[in-house]
Amino acid sequence: MSTTQEQPRTYEVRTYGCQMNVHDSERLSGLLEDAGYRAFDKDAAGEQADCADIVVFNTCAVRENADNRLYGNLGHLAPVKARRPGMQIAVGGCMAQKDRDTVVKKAPWVDVVFGTHNIGSLPALLDRARSQQEAQVEILESLDVFPSTLPTKRESAYAAWVSVSVGCNNTCTFCIVPSLRGKEKDRRPGEILAEIEALVAEGVSEITLLGQNVNAYGVEFGDRQAFSKLLRACGAIEGLERVRFTSPHPAEFTDDVIEAMAETPNVMPSLHMPLQSGSSKVLKDMRRSYRQERFLGIIERVRAALPEAAITTDIIVGFPGETEEDFQETLKVVREARFAGAFTFQYSKRPGTPAATLPDQVAQADVTDRYNRLVELVNEITWDENKRLIGSELELMVSEGEGRKDAETHRLSGRAPDNRLVHFEADFSQVDGAPRPGDMVTVEVTYAAPHHLVADGPVRALRRTRSGDAWERRTAEPVAPQGVGLGMPSIGAPAPLPDAPVCG
Repeated sequence: MSTTQEQPRTYEVRTYGCQMNVHDSERLSGLLEDAGYRAFDKDAAGEQADCADIVVFNTCAVRENADNRLYGNLGHLAPVKARRPGMQIAVGGCMAQKDRDTVVKKAPWVDVVFGTHNIGSLPALLDRARSQQEAQVEILESLDVFPSTLPTKRESAYAAWVSVSVGCNNTCTFCIVPSLRGKEKDRRPGEILAEIEALVAEGVSEITLLGQNVNAYGVEFGDRQAFSKLLRACGAIEGLERVRFTSPHPAEFTDDVIEAMAETPNVMPSLHMPLQSGSSKVLKDMRRSYRQERFLGIIERVRAALPEAAITTDIIVGFPGETEEDFQETLKVVREARFAGAFTFQYSKRPGTPAATLPDQVAQADVTDRYNRLVELVNEITWDENKRLIGSELELMVSEGEGRKDAETHRLSGRAPDNRLVHFEADFSQVDGAPRPGDMVTVEVTYAAPHHLVADGPVRALRRTRSGDAWERRTAEPVAPQGVGLGMPSIGAPAPLPDAPVCG
């Protein structure tokens, strides 16, 4: 009689798109682990398996190349699946919600297609596809279960996303997300705070409040100041050192939020405020419901209350009808706002959005030219702003996996309070031991680049934290990465970018 036990089936989640998708992928990983699957470890598998038994694509539909990326990747997996009986492929997220049956028609080897409203159905759909030997397509039109009630496998021991809402009530003409994610649904404050307290008890010390439009939070239960109250309530949670949020919308960004940011010590001086265009005429065509003057007024009030704040943004160039004069207005706002970083995008026509049928589509050559000029100006300003920090002392939360060249340069990396990325020398001669991800170090900035800072020289202070302890416990038994990263729209190199930031 054989005494060997059947090995658990392995899974891999491949994520494209915004922070909401990254967070959803943590839920998908948690669901699969709860159902008995284990994370695929390519190193451990060696030559025996070139990919997992279950490959899940969590997709984005915001940019034009999203379709090509998905179907190209599915095409690469077709021959792998043909020689791997029992392998399954699932497609979820915004593109699955948009394309529905089209996915299986274009890629008949896909086993499961699920939408943005029913990610909790994935394990059952995989089982059904396996038993019935046919593709399962399940797309719901409204939210089935609020994602935060689902099991979660968090990618970081020290930082975590916490959803405050899902969906969006805006009608931006370039954006397909509201039709795919649905109307805004808000969580009750008590549920959010309970989740944060549980995370802090596990060792998390930084949380990012997440929503398609966080400062509209509370609209569903009739409290216009619910988000600022939530920020202040986060300030009362013992052990929670850093609070961030993304993304707000300028049309609904109110002074009570600025006051809460300034008066709550653990709310970090960083703000991601999507501009999209500096031209009031283009903003009107985009249905953004604010104009240049209002946007710059918000920046001015934030800087008055939080002089050290780093403000980042999103900008689209080449929106239909945009003229050179309109583009110059965008450059004007960039010069005046002096952003610490920007996600810059060339307008991408998306079928199903009002902008796709607007007249006066801008020639690609003009779009490319404007994009290059915008990036050049953004880089110039971010570099100037970073140079001003040379010689200053910063307390960093040590991060994991953010310095691609750390091994070569003998540095570690961390995030400053304003979310700037800092690479620091691994010189611990003045402190007791080496820091762990989640620990806090104090360093002096010695060099500035457009998208990061460098601190060469001894680490000046080290504060060991519960987050560092949590990271140490987690890494005692290594866990394979799932292809999902964690991070705010960061002050860093704009490439490689996600498909899109959370809409704002």
